[in-house]
Amino acid sequence: MELPLHLAWSGLRTFDLGDEKLLLGMYRIVLLNGKYGDYSRYLDAGLLVAHWPILRKMLGRGVRTAWENRFSQLRSAAAA
Repeated sequence: MELPLHLAWSGLRTFDLGDEKLLLGMYRIVLLNGKYGDYSRYLDAGLLVAHWPILRKMLGRGVRTAWENRFSQLRSAAAA
């Protein structure tokens, strides 16, 4: 997956989604820098929920709380 410059303006832009570390890095970039259209284009709901327990630790409290408040599946994944 290659992210556009408006998301990944510095450093790595191409991500092998089969590599968990790169997947988490890409999701972090999209969650922190993306807009609504970016979320639906670059994030997969199942992967987001599956990796949320680790991913949430990579985000600031405000971003983490906003996503968990909006999507109950993420709250459940965080509690598991």
